[in-house]
Amino acid sequence: MAPIDPHSFTESTHPLATHISLSLFFDFPSSTIHASALLTLPAPHSGPLSLDARALTVHSVLDPQSSAPLPFSLSSPDPIKGCHLTVSLSNHSSFLIVYSTSPSSSALQWLSPPQTFNKTLPFVYTQCQAIHARSVFPCQDTPAARVRYAAKLNVPRQLSAVMSARHVDRRDPIAGEGAALVSADALWCAEGRVVEEFVMEQPIPPYLFAFAVGELGFREGGPRTRVYSEAVPAVLESAATEFASTEDMIRQGESLFGPYEWERFDLLVLPPSFPYGGMENPRMTFLTPTVLKGDSSGAQVVAHELAHSWTGNLITNKTNEHFWLNEGFTTYAERRIVEAVQGEDRAALNIGIGWRGLNKEMERFKDNLEVTKLKTNQEGVDPDDVYSEVPYEKGFQFLWRIERQVGRPAFDEFLKKYIATFKFQSIDTDTFLDFLKANLPGIEKEVDLILWTEGTGIPPDAYEPVSSIYSKIVSMANEFKLGRMPREDEVADWQGQEWELYLENLPKSIEASQILELNSRFRLSESKDYEVKVAFLLLAIASKCKEHYVEVEKTLKAVGRKKYLVPLYSALVEGGTGKEEEKILAKRVFAEARDTYHPIAQGVIETILSKHI
Repeated sequence: MAPIDPHSFTESTHPLATHISLSLFFDFPSSTIHASALLTLPAPHSGPLSLDARALTVHSVLDPQSSAPLPFSLSSPDPIKGCHLTVSLSNHSSFLIVYSTSPSSSALQWLSPPQTFNKTLPFVYTQCQAIHARSVFPCQDTPAARVRYAAKLNVPRQLSAVMSARHVDRRDPIAGEGAALVSADALWCAEGRVVEEFVMEQPIPPYLFAFAVGELGFREGGPRTRVYSEAVPAVLESAATEFASTEDMIRQGESLFGPYEWERFDLLVLPPSFPYGGMENPRMTFLTPTVLKGDSSGAQVVAHELAHSWTGNLITNKTNEHFWLNEGFTTYAERRIVEAVQGEDRAALNIGIGWRGLNKEMERFKDNLEVTKLKTNQEGVDPDDVYSEVPYEKGFQFLWRIERQVGRPAFDEFLKKYIATFKFQSIDTDTFLDFLKANLPGIEKEVDLILWTEGTGIPPDAYEPVSSIYSKIVSMANEFKLGRMPREDEVADWQGQEWELYLENLPKSIEASQILELNSRFRLSESKDYEVKVAFLLLAIASKCKEHYVEVEKTLKAVGRKKYLVPLYSALVEGGTGKEEEKILAKRVFAEARDTYHPIAQGVIETILSKHI
């Protein structure tokens, strides 16, 4: 018995499914999906086959030809991996699993009408990364197992669906196609239902499976891009404006990394509860509404998700222990795209904010140094609990170090060859290092590859960015310690990123009176840019400037993005004596806001609170 991934029951000796065909009946009143999954193997297999499942009720496993039942067993749940579903096969090359999801599915957030923009119809969406696809359908839920899929989504007629797949048809249900489901055709063909059909013809890791169902509208955004959101004209218009440069970015990505392989690059702006900035689901990137900033800087998140089309989606980390292969490469690629489309100063600000973030993460994980490595050991570790900026920013620094060593033209040539060689494959760090040494001979003599990938902390040859605007902002932040506030004329043309960098570099021990003065001049607590607002509120908490605690509470109740929730809740509860009032506030706000957060965010905040309260 040799699992191929510490987060999956998938066995190395078992064949990996090549195709999954899903029929999904959405039952909004009960927050469940009644479903069937037809898994196809590359060749007939006899004996047990291991799958991952979490919070699923498996009703039956059938031979698809004869409908004869096949033996299966479902283990009691492991707290991280969920349940081990074992199916016994006898020379079968496919099998059908009939199952239902649970309202507690860790991938799904079901929003009642009051939680949506228009307040009239319900909404549901997935977030399957890192290991949550198994709570939507039974599968070999490891990025090592790439799979093609087809899906029929049976939804109420007044709703529509999007997926990380090509849309084939919207049509009436057909008698017989829901026969395997628990309530069969009576449910499938009920009045007021419609079927949306999708197909994904390229093999993807299961964490890239995604759908959203709700009252959706869209705007055309370019020859390969539509921008979707709930059908709210104001949201659609601001999204279309914010992401107007998307086609430029796609072209820039192609010039850097080779052809865009996914045909379309559509964008979906989700409700505020979405737990991440963006999720690079192929053909349909999911985005938080907090990226709609009104100054096009939100397009940098789009640049990151677009870059995943090559690094992450085309070439994927084999397990979450090599997550930097997805995120370090993508952060590097994002900054190259930003530099080409928005200029070198913007890219330098982006790198500078990342550098501050990396240094903060080293402080956060000083008692858990394993997490500061690029190549990590995650046996017995929930990937959601150790999610951080380290794979992004240390991974970026590693690749930037190699680029500085060999020069940009040679590194660009290497990148194109790397992507062409490994596309539609899942690889690990050693595979990358072998390819690096073979294609950039002697690199291991110039850059300490082992220190960078297996060492803890920040290597000495990491690099703080150099640019005039970056240096000016950092020196202005240092002058704050001497009591000097910025003048109006100095910050007149600042956008969110300049303010974010300034606030990130201010000393943490500021007097509450200084916080109040800073805010009275520049109204930072009212910023529409959550990066700025949250950076400011963290300073307010650190200085116990209680006048801003009302704004802290409002922010925690307005957004579900973990990037903001985690530092705000952590700032309220961390530290020993003298934090009683803040801890009470955190506990009360979480109790009131919990149901508006996605299950992934709920779990992470519960871990933080249980550690400190």
